[in-house]
Amino acid sequence: MDAFFASVELLAYPELRGQPVVVGGRRVDRPQTGADGRRQFSRLRDYAGRGVITTSTYEARALGVFSGMGLMKAAQLAPEAILLPANFDAYRDCSRRFKAAVARIAPQIEDRGIDEIYIDLSALPGDSLSLARQIKQAVGDATGLSCSIGITPNKLLAKIASDLDKPDGITLLAMDDIPTRIWPLPARKINGIGPKADARLAELGIQSIGQLAATPLELLVRHFGQRYGHWLHRVAHGLDERPVIVEHETKSISRESTFDRDLHPRQDRAELSEIFTGLCHRVADDLQRKGYTSRTIGIKLRFADFHAVTRDLTLPVATADAATIRRAAGECLKRIPLEQRIRLLGVRAGGLQKETAANMAADIRQAELPLFC
Repeated sequence: MDAFFASVELLAYPELRGQPVVVGGRRVDRPQTGADGRRQFSRLRDYAGRGVITTSTYEARALGVFSGMGLMKAAQLAPEAILLPANFDAYRDCSRRFKAAVARIAPQIEDRGIDEIYIDLSALPGDSLSLARQIKQAVGDATGLSCSIGITPNKLLAKIASDLDKPDGITLLAMDDIPTRIWPLPARKINGIGPKADARLAELGIQSIGQLAATPLELLVRHFGQRYGHWLHRVAHGLDERPVIVEHETKSISRESTFDRDLHPRQDRAELSEIFTGLCHRVADDLQRKGYTSRTIGIKLRFADFHAVTRDLTLPVATADAATIRRAAGECLKRIPLEQRIRLLGVRAGGLQKETAANMAADIRQAELPLFC
């Protein structure tokens, strides 16, 4: 999907089309309607905090503002950009509709997140280009949004190709096209080459995928080890045998929150407790919506010095009940010395089981314990 979160917001605020728009941050106000009946939007220049960009429109990206960037840094580049808070309920609804629309045409789908999927077209009648056009039309009809599609022999190339003609593009790429269309691209365009690996490749004088493909395997193994060195060699030549996996086994469900300011365990106890309870309820909602119960509840804390601590608790009976999850998470919290300010708080449900009427009836519902005291 193209600039997915931002595009969903533009459905609600069509007057912002063509403008630089950024989505992200905490405690960002929703647009207000002024006395003249026109909506008033927050500007990036007015934001204070350490929130990060969730997504941005292509107009904002042209100004150097991208997802994952701190909002304060982005404000230096695009102070007049519109700033909107994230609306994850709307994004999830749109995601479900786009995937359902695709599934009616091409049911062999691997879900890769809220706005991205892999599709196996090999067993379907008709040529791939026609199928891609049908999919784009179906997604547009279902959501009002555009998507970009890469049609290639494997998942590695499809990931790259889907970004080559954004927004609203279709890219058809065969193995013979790799030297002309893939090798000139930066090595970091390969999914799996992160910033650290990219920096190490640059130290070796390897910046493009073509340069990586021309690098002797022995040199890659010497600098990156057997497994990663062989992988780099293969992907540089466009090789990827991974199948489209239609069903994934969900292993855990988690929610976390990074605060605009570091919160003190005692002085900010009420705010922390509210956030903690909210995370537990969101985890419970996710479990119930996806049809799971959990045997293991855990928490994650990151302190002001960026030191992170986790604790887990195994329950006697699997649950999807918010109060039970909060109580178990509170027990985990008691096992962590709270001696400095907290930067991040997270709640995790593991040991997942498919929900049945029997284990629903067996949920333990006990009173919540006071937290952060």
